Amino acid sequence: MNRVEIIFDCLPLRSVTRLDIPIDASPGYRRKLESIKKAIEKHGTHNTYYLHNATCEYFLTNSNAIGRMKFSFEGTAFTDSQDRNCLSTKLKVKLLEESCDWLTEPIVNWFETTVEQSVKQEFNRYINAGDLSKTEARIKELQAKEDTDGTFLGMYL
Repeated sequence: MNRVEIIFDCLPLRSVTRLDIPIDASPGYRRKLESIKKAIEKHGTHNTYYLHNATCEYFLTNSNAIGRMKFSFEGTAFTDSQDRNCLSTKLKVKLLEESCDWLTEPIVNWFETTVEQSVKQEFNRYINAGDLSKTEARIKELQAKEDTDGTFLGMYL
């Protein structure tokens, strides 16, 4: 049986309360914050989730050494109005590693599209596992704390 391994960090865009980028941010951190800011400007914060620190790995044969393709991805997942189903994704996908002698550019392009579909299904599993509701509860708790003691907890909770 062939397998797919998908790993990602998820930031609910509605949890981002500030869009300013620290002056002393490292170049990598600055790029990530700029990407998140662009996602908010383009897609809004309602029913949108920023997926980052993410990989999708396909194993096409019964060997870990042959027939493996690893992609990185980053971008936005969109859910229905109840946050219970991923409707679509808008991702930047890049081939990181491969061990396929037979790999051609059209195959890579096809797999880049397949990553989007795979991530959509994995995000539905993420929702069903309850991680999203735990995040929502934590955000409400932090917002309540911020309201009562007047402290700002930062852009990334």
